[in-house]
Amino acid sequence: MVDPHKLSGADLAFVPKRPARPASTIAGMGSPSTALVARLRERTPEMIEALRALVEVESPTSDLQACAACADTVDELARELLGVRAERVLVDGRVHLRWRFGERARVVLIGHFDTVWPVGTLARWPFERRGGTLTGPGIFDMKAGVVQLLFALAQLDNRAGVVVLLTSDEEVGSPTSRELLEVTASGAGAALVLEPSAHGALKTERKGVDVYRLEVTGRAAHAGLDPETGANAAVELAHQLVAISVLARSECGTTVTPSLVAAGTASNTVPAHATAHVDVRTRTREEGERVASALMALRPITPDTALAVVKSVSVPPLERSSSAELFQRAQGLAASLGLPPLAEAAVGGGSDGSVVASFGVPTLDGLGAVGDHAHGEGEFVVVEALAERTALVRALVDDLLG
Repeated sequence: MVDPHKLSGADLAFVPKRPARPASTIAGMGSPSTALVARLRERTPEMIEALRALVEVESPTSDLQACAACADTVDELARELLGVRAERVLVDGRVHLRWRFGERARVVLIGHFDTVWPVGTLARWPFERRGGTLTGPGIFDMKAGVVQLLFALAQLDNRAGVVVLLTSDEEVGSPTSRELLEVTASGAGAALVLEPSAHGALKTERKGVDVYRLEVTGRAAHAGLDPETGANAAVELAHQLVAISVLARSECGTTVTPSLVAAGTASNTVPAHATAHVDVRTRTREEGERVASALMALRPITPDTALAVVKSVSVPPLERSSSAELFQRAQGLAASLGLPPLAEAAVGGGSDGSVVASFGVPTLDGLGAVGDHAHGEGEFVVVEALAERTALVRALVDDLLG
């Protein structure tokens, strides 16, 4: 995605919920639920070694061979834990992994194994344990979530009705896996997304992400001899950027942000071409459609220039109505496991959870690692939370399968 997990104060808001009942009033230490957490705590060293193996196979989205090598590592880990190989789905030379248990998809688990870190990053920033945390490129977003997902399924006695999809292009907007997501999730009763948490909170709302490219064509001319014969694409682009700045609506969370801007070829030449990327974030489909209509209606102002507006990335919003019931279910299960009450968050970036929710599937996101600094130097996960969140996912799947 386009920086989907980098959060600012404006993008991250915790919504308090009623606290769950104390675990002691629900289940004693010898209950099956708390025993699940204890079993997984015993397996934490295995989880750490599995996570080391994934992190040490670098998998930047742009490198198809690297992603394929990581897919092999994930598939081998799944074979060891679940006893089955993945269905390898190849789209435009890119490998995605899918496991289907039973004939009908009832619960879909979603994740990805591509990262934003180029091959070679491990040489200066290796996988490492630092006290109660683990660090390494891509560990938080979201290789720890992949490990937690597989260990959670390994604890299930009956997986009939479960489908797992792990993709390798989520970080760039899922261009080759969008259709696969729809086909895989179609008809499911729920989707659980193992993207990293927001400071421990589950993600019940995500803004939609649309990225547009504005392209202006003008006419070059010498800036000293005859600038009046040119048509300045940079000036036209400036007019357009001022016009779109008024489309933002802070009161409803809509942001419209020009980002990459370029124009011209030489300092003494009237620019014949100019481009700008515009990042749009909205909480509702209606707001996304409003901004899209306004951008597509733009017309050039400078004589002899032409304007084209192209949408390059489109991820729908995850609205809270898609996740509210699942969050309440997770809250109750966390209490029965003896875990602290869960928090929920609304965040500024999209994920494949947003895509699946747009197909009408109830979706709960952010069930992956507890940690911080996604896409940032030093991203990390909390060791103690590996077992806790794995137990929560296992309990959720079991409960949804009923």
